[in-house]
Amino acid sequence: MNIFDLVRKNIASLQPYSCARDEFKGEASVYLDANENPYNAPYNRYPDPLQWEVKNAISKVKGVNAENIFLGNGSDEPIDLLYRVFCEPRVDNVVAIEPTYGMYKVSANINDIEYRKVLLHDDFNFSADEMLAASDENTKIMWLCSPNNPTGNRLDRNEVIKLITTFKGIVVLDEAYIDFSSEESLTKNMAEFPNLVILQTFSKAWGSAAIRLGMAFASTDIILLLNKIKYPYNVNILTQKQALAALHNKNQVDEWIKTLLSERVYLIDKLRELKIIKHIYPTDANFVLVRVEDANALYQYLVSQSIIVRNRNSVSLCYGCIRITVGTREENDTLIEHLKQF
Repeated sequence: MNIFDLVRKNIASLQPYSCARDEFKGEASVYLDANENPYNAPYNRYPDPLQWEVKNAISKVKGVNAENIFLGNGSDEPIDLLYRVFCEPRVDNVVAIEPTYGMYKVSANINDIEYRKVLLHDDFNFSADEMLAASDENTKIMWLCSPNNPTGNRLDRNEVIKLITTFKGIVVLDEAYIDFSSEESLTKNMAEFPNLVILQTFSKAWGSAAIRLGMAFASTDIILLLNKIKYPYNVNILTQKQALAALHNKNQVDEWIKTLLSERVYLIDKLRELKIIKHIYPTDANFVLVRVEDANALYQYLVSQSIIVRNRNSVSLCYGCIRITVGTREENDTLIEHLKQF
């Protein structure tokens, strides 16, 4: 497969914007190139447009070469950029599992791309053959999320690999919740799959949702294409500094993950004791999807008690369901006590 055969013609021929820091690498004693204010260091200087220090730190943690990493303003930025690189508006289409993370569809609509849904099975798993059957010669991207949101389960790895190796386009595997899963990331196998893009984030296990930093791992060809069309300084210096601080404190993140996995077991055990809980779905994420007697009424009751969960009642296959994020022991106990009173 030649990745460049999938690229939109205007993107393939695009001459990208070249910023000042693209033309000079390293450190200088005097910077007079970018029309910056010489005062208020270090915030007066534009940040590294390709975030090499952060990528090198991520590389050591993830075991992925820095050249195979793209950093964006949350995972939503690479999601949008993938549409811009590969999908011709009003011509091409994408195929996605349903239900899943809503921004795949929103970004498709923004970019005027047909979005085709393939409903998950009753156990919330999927079939590669069904995804392929929904595609045609204009299908450029397949969207998968594992562990999936809002269902919480990990997708069958054999089916994921079958789709990657069979589909003649881009397969995006969103691993936002992989740190909470018993299954390893597919980043370990990336070299085998030149058409695979893996998304991860600092928003979940890393406890850094506020800094808005998403990661995309892919072949150097795909990374070059994303860098070609991104905004010049898409990740600000404050985000880069905070990401480096988190990466240098990996032991703390590991402790958070261990605690959250323990609290997930605790929360599920407590939920099982409640009559209003009709079903608890298996989860490999930091949340639990549960079916209740009246999702809308329960959601409104919890809101009135200043407890916010996610009402998934109107989502495909999730009728009667609410999604509960695993919190601290105190937060989980507060939720349980109020559920007992409902």
